[in-house]
Amino acid sequence: MSAMPCAPAERGILIVGLGLIGGSLAAALKASGYRGRIVACDCDADEVARGIDMGLIDDGGTQLAPWVAESSLIVLAVPVLAMEDVLRTLAPRLDAQVVTDVGSTKSAIEAAVVRVFGHLPPRFVLGHPIAGSEKNGVAAADASLYRQHKVILTPREDTDPDALARVRALWAACGAQLLEMTPERHDQVLARTSHLPHLLAFSLVDTLARQDERLDIFRYAAGGFRDFTRIAGSDPVMWRDIFSANRDAVLGALDEFEAGVARLRRAVTEGDGDAMLAVFDRASHARQYFDTLLNQTSYQAMEQRNIRYRVSPGGAVRGQIRVPGDKSISHRSIMLGALADGVTEVHGFLEGEDSLATLQAFREMGVAIEGPHHGRVTIHGVGLHGLTAPAGPLYVGNSGTAMRLFAGLLAGQAFDTELTGDVSLNKRPMGRIADPLREMGAVIETAEGGRPPLTIRGGQALSGIRYDMPMASAQVKSCLLLAGLYAEGETRVREPAPTRDHTERMLNGFGYPVQRDGDEAWLQGGGRLAASPIDVPSDISSATFFLVAAAITPGSDLLLEHVGINPTRIGVINILQAMGADLTLQEPREVGGEPVADIRIRYAPLKGIDIPTDQVPLAIDEFPALFVAAANAEGVTRLRGAEELRVKESDRIQAMADGLTTLGVDNTVYPDGIDIVGRASADETPAAHYRGGQVDSLGDHRIAMAFAVAALRASDEIVIDDCANVATSFPGFVDLARRVGLVLDEQEVS
Repeated sequence: MSAMPCAPAERGILIVGLGLIGGSLAAALKASGYRGRIVACDCDADEVARGIDMGLIDDGGTQLAPWVAESSLIVLAVPVLAMEDVLRTLAPRLDAQVVTDVGSTKSAIEAAVVRVFGHLPPRFVLGHPIAGSEKNGVAAADASLYRQHKVILTPREDTDPDALARVRALWAACGAQLLEMTPERHDQVLARTSHLPHLLAFSLVDTLARQDERLDIFRYAAGGFRDFTRIAGSDPVMWRDIFSANRDAVLGALDEFEAGVARLRRAVTEGDGDAMLAVFDRASHARQYFDTLLNQTSYQAMEQRNIRYRVSPGGAVRGQIRVPGDKSISHRSIMLGALADGVTEVHGFLEGEDSLATLQAFREMGVAIEGPHHGRVTIHGVGLHGLTAPAGPLYVGNSGTAMRLFAGLLAGQAFDTELTGDVSLNKRPMGRIADPLREMGAVIETAEGGRPPLTIRGGQALSGIRYDMPMASAQVKSCLLLAGLYAEGETRVREPAPTRDHTERMLNGFGYPVQRDGDEAWLQGGGRLAASPIDVPSDISSATFFLVAAAITPGSDLLLEHVGINPTRIGVINILQAMGADLTLQEPREVGGEPVADIRIRYAPLKGIDIPTDQVPLAIDEFPALFVAAANAEGVTRLRGAEELRVKESDRIQAMADGLTTLGVDNTVYPDGIDIVGRASADETPAAHYRGGQVDSLGDHRIAMAFAVAALRASDEIVIDDCANVATSFPGFVDLARRVGLVLDEQEVS
């Protein structure tokens, strides 16, 4: 268990209002080891006496004046509508004290401060702990009430930095997690996440309590009813004040809720099962997604954590495994299934967070989607023109594929949308798609430097174009073909080198003809897609890490099952075989239009090669792992024509070069590639080829996994920082790595 944070360095703290919130704050401060005096003022003398008897406060009374001068920090924990009277009493007695509060509405309290003082004093730091209970009074005080709970502070630009730091220290001592936002944003968020649920709970219990059958209703109420209505036992006066103070935001939230109830009522009245399923499934999975945030398992939460891998050298790579489904095909299966007429069944869907973000985005645009359940997803398609406007921005996680493909299909919609992603994705350039989409008539706004978020204006008339891609990219090609579904006339895309063709294959599988002649693909706008079953093969990009692990480790013999071997994706197989890898394809077959096979790979000494330029686009995502193969090969491996690696989740050429240098592997970086000098041994003994060390993955999952594999031939452990992203793009990587023989320890560090 981690130690509690240090107690705040205040000479004395005054808590005005000694109920559950104020009493729990005092209890938490005492538990943190705070040695200063804690005094309290409350209009109920019995509450003050009880707080003293419980050892929560050192002194107090019903009058505010005697306690102000001896306190360096004052916490206002009175009801919102009582705040102004307290401030008027406090104002003439303040000197240099820092003042904060715990109120559930911030704009109203800020307005009260301004009315009393004429402005918001710099040493006022308004705040709100997101914690509580249906119990009230100091007797219910709980020293752990704020532990691992959010506290929102709402400083302004002129807030005194020292005052802000001291209020942060106050709540940190209680074990709270600190956030900052504007008062206006706070009130909008809390109106929907706290105030509206309380309002509904009060209304539901009051409605049922006035019915003749109320005794039976409450007697036979199940756990769900009790859980939801528990909050109706909260302090009525406090909540009256909150609803009054945050009136406009609460009414806005109530309007949105009433509109949603009206839609659901209409679906029930009309017997519209798909509409009901869309609402229920969207709500169910949104709730599960919120759980991942609260449990720190989603990328939005994990991007603030440092997951570190420690991988020990040695070990053999043996066994038989199946890696997760292909991410590229998983993304496209959801997209085309949603735009098709009819019900699409998907098997083998990758349940990584990037793919789930795509799935959730379509739910937010009105598509009913069941699952995923063990890789099975059922999509109730709405047709090319059946999507509806989402309530807010569409979040696509860390996936450049999703961002770029979404831009194409959303360019043809009748409504505006905003596309955003995680911190890493929002740094990646999107001009390669925005520029040709604008040529088609799309209106797209980007952040500085052509980066996300992307705002796509709906209702535009798109026209087909003939576009010569300056750089080979399946994402750009797919983006333009998807936009071409909505365009007048023909959309043609020519690629300078072959790229993965999953979009063309899947469109044809959905009955939408895509033509191909040499380096050019084209389609005619205005058609329709018909639902079609999809079986997602295992992802060759994910399989690559295990292919390389076996290729470089003496004694290895590994079978990877049901791997996709699409001709536009097999660059890694071709390159490894050219380097001398003992790799064979077993039982090749076709599943749902995609070729698959089992891949067996055994150790064999590798040699350095000049990687053929025609293989580069066929292995563009696999190069971080291939760089590790090169480091274990005899001689020099040279890569050119791979400038696209510079604009992935990281600059993968430089990131890998930096890590290899740390390990003692000689390399030379070029604008479009790298030379790597291998350190192979002359025999098949598991001798080290380079030293261990600590490397930074820069939040790039492929960099992290590549260096995990590299540890197999290191002389000492390799420590890899910033690996949180691995779990979102390759769920189960750590378990599979351990199963085949890697000695990998996963840690969370400060």
